[in-house]
Amino acid sequence: QQVEMDFKVMLDPENVDNKAGLKHPNDETRLPLIAKKKSAPVCSEKTGKDPTATSPWALPAFLSLGSPLALLEEDTPKGALSLSGQRLVLPAAQRALPAPPAVPRAAPFPQFPRQHKKSALASYGTYSSSKGSIPSLPSSNSVVSTRKSRPEWRCPAQQLESEVHIPPQTQDPCLDQDSAVHQKAPGVLALQHLHHSSWGSTVGFLEPTEKLLKDHSVPLATINSRKLAQITSDLDFEEDPTKSDILSVMKNQSAVAKIPNRAGQSCRGQGGSTGAAAGGHRGGQQQQWAAGVTSPVPGSGQQQQWAAGVISSSWRSWNHLARLRNALRAARHRHLENFCSRAKHLAANWNRIRTSRRTIIHIPSLGYSQHIREHIPDLALQQNLQMGRLCDILDANVDVIYICPLALSEELLQYYHKLLGLQAAVRSGNPEDMADLQDRFKILTPEAINSFPEHHMCLATVLKYSPRTLQKLQVLLQGRDAYMVGGVPHLDDLAVADQLQVPLLGSEPAVAQLYSTKSGSKRIFASAGVPTPPGEWNIHSREQLLRALSQLVLDNLEVQRWLFKVDDEHAGDGTAFCDVTAHLECYPWIRREQQGHGPGVWSGSRARELALVKISQELPGLLAQHVQPVNEKRFPTWEKFLQTFLTQGGVIEAFPCSGSVTNLTVDLLIEPTGELTLLASGDQLHAEGPLRSSGTTIPQRSVAPEVLQALCLKIGEACKSKGVLGYFSVDFVAFTHPQTGEQQVWATDLDLCYSDQLALSQLLVYLTDGNVDCGSSVLQAPLGAKESQSQRVQHKGTRPVSSDPAPSSPWCAVASSQLRHSSLSGISYSLLLHTCKAHGIGFDLQEKQGTVFVLYEDQKRHSLGMITIGEDLQGVLLTFARNLFIIHQEISALNMQGETNFKMAIRDIEAILGVTAENKLRLEEEQPWEADAVKE
Repeated sequence: QQVEMDFKVMLDPENVDNKAGLKHPNDETRLPLIAKKKSAPVCSEKTGKDPTATSPWALPAFLSLGSPLALLEEDTPKGALSLSGQRLVLPAAQRALPAPPAVPRAAPFPQFPRQHKKSALASYGTYSSSKGSIPSLPSSNSVVSTRKSRPEWRCPAQQLESEVHIPPQTQDPCLDQDSAVHQKAPGVLALQHLHHSSWGSTVGFLEPTEKLLKDHSVPLATINSRKLAQITSDLDFEEDPTKSDILSVMKNQSAVAKIPNRAGQSCRGQGGSTGAAAGGHRGGQQQQWAAGVTSPVPGSGQQQQWAAGVISSSWRSWNHLARLRNALRAARHRHLENFCSRAKHLAANWNRIRTSRRTIIHIPSLGYSQHIREHIPDLALQQNLQMGRLCDILDANVDVIYICPLALSEELLQYYHKLLGLQAAVRSGNPEDMADLQDRFKILTPEAINSFPEHHMCLATVLKYSPRTLQKLQVLLQGRDAYMVGGVPHLDDLAVADQLQVPLLGSEPAVAQLYSTKSGSKRIFASAGVPTPPGEWNIHSREQLLRALSQLVLDNLEVQRWLFKVDDEHAGDGTAFCDVTAHLECYPWIRREQQGHGPGVWSGSRARELALVKISQELPGLLAQHVQPVNEKRFPTWEKFLQTFLTQGGVIEAFPCSGSVTNLTVDLLIEPTGELTLLASGDQLHAEGPLRSSGTTIPQRSVAPEVLQALCLKIGEACKSKGVLGYFSVDFVAFTHPQTGEQQVWATDLDLCYSDQLALSQLLVYLTDGNVDCGSSVLQAPLGAKESQSQRVQHKGTRPVSSDPAPSSPWCAVASSQLRHSSLSGISYSLLLHTCKAHGIGFDLQEKQGTVFVLYEDQKRHSLGMITIGEDLQGVLLTFARNLFIIHQEISALNMQGETNFKMAIRDIEAILGVTAENKLRLEEEQPWEADAVKE
């Protein structure tokens, strides 16, 4: 008998007589059981712990009409599911779907999330909230089939069951509790569209209506639009409308009117005691189901209507997203077109612009890919290592606007005002001649630097979302020739340049990203025809890596160490190395076979083929055990490194088999007219290992200048042919071949951006009033006061005074932007500078030599840059190491030395000094005249 009654209810849920047999669960009357299918996943997962998960049929526990926590517009659901969640049946849903040929089965009802953590587009699944989940609705096979392959998603909240009432076919909007709470919800917006002339009265009517529904746990009420318009225009709502007024606009008022009169129903509302506990709330939901809030007949026209409405709404949402994508694509295309157009204009007027009054906007942005920026520690600090860009004001026609990724204090700003004001004093040798150049440069910090703390945005993107800073820039640039110099190119560089309507002196981001990769640089070097290390590039699979490495080892048996470089990584983070032949068990046998066959026979022998097989068999285990990533914190194992290597692609490269290896960097500029200029060069320092640069000695002295210049010109021409423009740097490795004893130079890396070394070189030139001649690898600067006076005394009486230019001498410098010490945070910059001054660490304006610090920020204060300038490389290296030692002693406690790379830098300099002294002694023995030139 009970089963028969249950069946009658399911067939005709609107018949009140059929529901009369249903009793309260406490009376032990069994409710109808509906088979529960596995829920389909939803686009926006909500857990029971998420207080923002809400149901369109039950008001969330934390929200009330008087709640001060108003929902934001971006938190409200958008698109198709939001319309379904608000019970809006669209006009496009009037079409009836054909009846299913098979027996209908239950299908989960769509979730309508309030948060926008994940987009909800045409996905079906069980809706869940802090109050529970809603079981599935019966659906036709045509609807179920679209969800068969989706995995089950279960809400961790308590599993509370209630059925959903689907409104009959109607053009009237449906109102639930959430609709009345938030006036931006689609249901309310639909009502507003219908009753825009009396919307104020309508809102005054809907709020009490929502309260009534909430107090009595009515999940859904269908509004009669005409009655609503009539009653809101006739009534004066100085007081809340009566219950009869509210019920008069309900299309299902017979069902709604009986609920408040049902015993115990008044305590089922949001604030009732029953809703306070999970068990009680479950009981309230079951009673609500029993009260007649039921689902339609499986396979009925209502169900088909609902499915058509969801599909139609979903289609509209997809169209909306497609329009957004097209709009974004059009904006990107417009930015690129404007970039190309302004680049042509810049090229046509470059000769005039570079010699006239102009403004340079420096944006030292690191526009690497998102996955790279996420692994850059302290990204904002790393983007502020190039304060030396300010020294472009050395040209009297140049004003500089520097976009800073950090908020600098007034103390730090004053430091740079004084530092840049030294230039006039340097020229005269009189400290009293310091100038105030505040009107020549501006340091601007975008207001959005702290708005996206977890997004790892590059500086160009942050500036793009800083309208006040952009507006200020537009004011500063009015009526002036100006151009932008970025860092690592990013699409948002183009967007900012377009917003400011200025040209960008740099490469198109797509070009820069292609040829700045390790494999991309190999393409450039191959096109230029310059020597490169033995290796293979564009490695993307394990098999390809093992096959290529096996062949490379066999072809270059004299190479012991092999490098593995991830394409998109920078600063050595994506590099690993392995001394393959030192751990290759078959290596002695291969050597014996090679020597036994001789060079002519070995290349085609069966033994060589067997050697290749042996190497390929040993390599997998050898690599897993002996590969050492440079960044062991990020890549603790070979497998972890290999996963990134194969995902992004990479190169295999030989490390020079020599005891004397020097890495050097050359900075170049391809001007808009196509002219190539060498700007700076330096030999690298390696405080943190041989594969990671930590500083430089300027200018480079390891390779003959004419050899280096020839290589750079070839690479520059190849870059121009690929569309590269602006600043870039090339890394080389120089070593003495162990067999021939001749020096070899390999091109190893290419960075299509403004480098830290170039920024330090700009500061060096600014402080010495000199210039770097890369053609001769000489930093030429006027003599200091003492040397100039001694020369005048030496030549006094020998010749008349002439108007020749002041005599100059070669200078050199040691510079680093990567000095770190955790104990620096315990001392202010002013105290640090006073302490250094007490120990004789400072810059002598008259002699144009000494030490200058580059300060990046004054919040954490764990990093700084330092430049030491002098005439003799050995003396400058000694002074640099002495400075580090003194600073370390002054800021470190005996029992707490702090985390630092000072000690490693000192050890690296000691090793360099040993080699320098040995080379100098040998040079004096072999070629005394060259040794004298070095001394001079």
